[in-house]
Amino acid sequence: MKETAKYSEKKILVLGLAKSGVMAASLLHKLGAFVTVNDMKPLSENPEAQGLLEQGIKVICGSHPIELLDEGFELIVKNPGIPYRNPIVKGALEKGIPVITEVELAYQISEAPFIGITGTNGKTTTTTLVFEMLKIGEKSPLIAGNIGTVASGVAEKAKSDDSIVIELSSFQLMGIEEFRPEISILTNLYDAHLDYHSSKQEYAEAKAAITKNQIGSDFMIFNADQDAVLSMAKKTKAELVPFSTEVKHENGAYVEEGAVYFRGEKVIDVSEIALPGKHNLENVLAAISAAKLKGVANEAIQTVLKTFFGVEHRLQYVATIENRKFYNDSKATNILAASKALTSFTEPVILLAGGLDRGNEFDELKPAMKNVKAVITFGETAEKIERVAKEIGIANIKRVDNVEKAVPAAFELSNEGDCILLSPACASWDQYKTFEQRGDMFMEAVHKLK
Repeated sequence: MKETAKYSEKKILVLGLAKSGVMAASLLHKLGAFVTVNDMKPLSENPEAQGLLEQGIKVICGSHPIELLDEGFELIVKNPGIPYRNPIVKGALEKGIPVITEVELAYQISEAPFIGITGTNGKTTTTTLVFEMLKIGEKSPLIAGNIGTVASGVAEKAKSDDSIVIELSSFQLMGIEEFRPEISILTNLYDAHLDYHSSKQEYAEAKAAITKNQIGSDFMIFNADQDAVLSMAKKTKAELVPFSTEVKHENGAYVEEGAVYFRGEKVIDVSEIALPGKHNLENVLAAISAAKLKGVANEAIQTVLKTFFGVEHRLQYVATIENRKFYNDSKATNILAASKALTSFTEPVILLAGGLDRGNEFDELKPAMKNVKAVITFGETAEKIERVAKEIGIANIKRVDNVEKAVPAAFELSNEGDCILLSPACASWDQYKTFEQRGDMFMEAVHKLK
């Protein structure tokens, strides 16, 4: 861990716990700060807060009292999930008190450089691919952020010859000041999280923050097929490394005659890549770019791409049973994600979809359903998805109680060569606590068919 006196004897409020808040509070305490923790969950139901209390850290639980702003804090470390409209956060900014997220702390103490990955879609897959390529290539990577362990916990143990590969959300990036990755990746940009951000512009600016501190010796890997991303890339000081599935870019990664190239060098044939879909090909191009910039050999990259079948719950290959392939895409909690999954397949698809009703219709799903031969629905949105399926001429439609019952129902309607895809296009909260739980139930049901 890099020695720093930046936080010594400073009065700091850690707002919101969860894993990142606990780690931030403990780290700041070690660095000599006077730490106060504030969390909504009552102390009696809050083992994390109790543990911090035992370390000698001041803890206030059960509410976010606005009076905390009168205590003279010099810095607030905010849980990324707490919006900026929160009265304490809003009041702090009005008073000129800096508000950061735990990622900034990680950067301040890290001896290792960062490879930061952000974007609306593909962050987790790209982060995992980069990490695996660096690992097979013996480049000493560590993984952190939403996909791994808490960033500051990783940074505390990192050495100068390590590389921290970190997935970054817009929530985290809004709270950085000096954070500077040696390699940044921007996978794509679509409208998202507008219930958190005040506008599309604010969301885009949060994503663009990943490169705001980069300098000429750094690299920005970006999706050159998107105008919105291109406009962001023009503002960076880092060396630009484009990737594209459509256009040849001599200074980046591209596809030509059925193979992936990086800066003119063939890396792998597209047919050898295990991950299906154009959107995953974009993720592959981004990951290859980062790996090559870090000096990873093609053989290591090829080993990963030939054997990596996806991150859990993100178009994850589950099994082949009687020549039917099953895929778990429970992370597809919106129409855009489900559309991307559906367009990944040329085979006939039996779609399992439904979940929490947020008031929207599903007509935007129609163009992606060309290969769908049957639909199994469940959850609050079952009727809405059935309407869309009927309107595009799908005859085989069946409603079931839940994902567990959807699997055998889909198998009964399937033929050899079909793909059975869970891609709900909805959040899971009407029936399951998380999309992970929903995906686990799907996989368990698939394995019961064997």
